[in-house]
Amino acid sequence: MQYELRTQVIEPPRKTFTHLVERYGDRPASRYEEGSIGIQPKENFHYRPLWDPAHDIYDEAFSAFRLTDPYSFTDPRQYYYAPYVTSRAAMADAVASTLDYLDKRDLLSRMPDAWSALMGELLVPLRHYESGAQMVSCDIARFGFGTTITQCAAYAAFDRIGNAQAVSRIGIALDGGTAALLGEAKTRWVEDAPLQGLRRCMEELFLEKDWGKALIRLDVLDRLVYGLFFGHLDDAAIDAGAGSYSLFAQHQASWFTDQRKWVDALYKAWVADPETGAANKALLVATTTEALAAARAAIAPLAARADELVGAGAAAHVEATATTVRDTVAALTA
Repeated sequence: MQYELRTQVIEPPRKTFTHLVERYGDRPASRYEEGSIGIQPKENFHYRPLWDPAHDIYDEAFSAFRLTDPYSFTDPRQYYYAPYVTSRAAMADAVASTLDYLDKRDLLSRMPDAWSALMGELLVPLRHYESGAQMVSCDIARFGFGTTITQCAAYAAFDRIGNAQAVSRIGIALDGGTAALLGEAKTRWVEDAPLQGLRRCMEELFLEKDWGKALIRLDVLDRLVYGLFFGHLDDAAIDAGAGSYSLFAQHQASWFTDQRKWVDALYKAWVADPETGAANKALLVATTTEALAAARAAIAPLAARADELVGAGAAAHVEATATTVRDTVAALTA
């Protein structure tokens, strides 16, 4: 008896889920689309939450920012679980490799004293800033509306834990392998005058009930903090012979570049919405203006202390960044 092997292609009865066919047509959907589009619960809410009977448990009214179609926004990175985890594992490995290199060559102890003081006084306490940002991001993930938005916020919350851990590791390495500097950092976060404005801003963010406004206020703070510590001071460290600072800062700067991709895309989706775009524009301008005023006042003492330590023009850079943020929002909403 002889057997003849042949390839037989069996066409699937449908290429993807019905709700994706209705939105995109009858084509194969990406994993991101299958795991993101049309998942937000919208009906069969039997009871309103006791803690907020004015809203449903999932309710777009938790923010004044609205999208007529929540899925008009999609993550430009197309992150769902697998690519997100792969990306962050690579980032974590890169940070660990850098810290191992710094430790092996004992480079942190060879930095100029002023830069070591800056890292101990101002950089390591930022682990608490990251921890606060993680809580705010969790709140956005809970009360946001539209899976494409809330999953970005959830991933950002996980990222903030990683950022806090990375800052903690540089603190441990800076102190020769002990956690003493981390204890001092907590005391500095709650007591040192240059950090109190930033701490106050973060704690006030915990009270913001509108997740859209919370996202903008955190983003404005991030732009000033990351622009100062992991952009401007990164360049200044290279010129001052503190290459170890720069080696660490590059990783935080890379993360922030990635983070801004989805935040910028959401801003564009808000202002481009055919029905709510005008209202979103006005809210975006008003919220950013208010957030900028608070962030500038909060970070000014911190920048002034950085200038006292390393004389890098930090205060001027914060003002320039604030102007850039204001101009960017004005151009987006024009």
